[in-house]
Amino acid sequence: MKFAICNETFGDWPIERGFEQAIAAGYTGLEVAPFTLGLYANQISAESRKHYRRTAESFGLEIIGLHWLLAKTNGFHLTTDDPEIRSLTAAYFKELVELCADLGGKVMVLGSPLQRNFPPEMGHERAAANAAQVLTEVVPTLEKHGIRIAVEPLGPQEGNFLNFASQARDLIDAIGSDSIRLHLDVKAMSSEGTPIDQIIRDNADWMIHFHANDPNRLGPGMGDVDQRPIFKALRDIDYKGWVSVEVFDYSPGVETILSTSMQNMKHAILSA
Repeated sequence: MKFAICNETFGDWPIERGFEQAIAAGYTGLEVAPFTLGLYANQISAESRKHYRRTAESFGLEIIGLHWLLAKTNGFHLTTDDPEIRSLTAAYFKELVELCADLGGKVMVLGSPLQRNFPPEMGHERAAANAAQVLTEVVPTLEKHGIRIAVEPLGPQEGNFLNFASQARDLIDAIGSDSIRLHLDVKAMSSEGTPIDQIIRDNADWMIHFHANDPNRLGPGMGDVDQRPIFKALRDIDYKGWVSVEVFDYSPGVETILSTSMQNMKHAILSA
């Protein structure tokens, strides 16, 4: 397993300070939220992309990809019945693929609940069909750059689309491309009602990316979820991908989040 940190964790720190702290804590990968570089992908210049990538690499950090793909944007939606908005959303995903490629990344985590939730009268089946149409349109661009989208199930506290890994698998299966695969997140899985380690084992063949955290919105081991069965499951399925720490509560401070999360993950691996 390889460990990464999501870059929005650094807040308003200078990028060099964040990278230095990440390396010092033991992380070797960086997962990028596009809004930390510019509000829209097409507003992030080629020079800015090169600078960010070169700076990360100079510290020994590999940019592994993007997440929060549609966060803070307007005019895009994954499951809408409006064909024009779906077309705009697919076109924007293609721009994000280009951004990911320029940064050296290989995976794009598709969460962004506000841009995928659907009205109750639509129903999950029609929402999934609309999402499949959008993502299918992006597949050729993904294949061109060797990048994959990792579809992220999210808990009902975030929204109503893809609350279960099984629903995400159905969507992925409908698209039928190796460029669209599964992402799993501890916080999200905690609401499924099935033990987290069992969800990991059940989806080992489709999972390409993983977020470590806790339902309390802090880092792994900073809440009530026992991380040992989780990391044992990752080890048992021979997961060799990235484990990215994604938190939503930054109140403990960046240094504490980085160091405590890493210590807890290593402890979980050793004691599993």
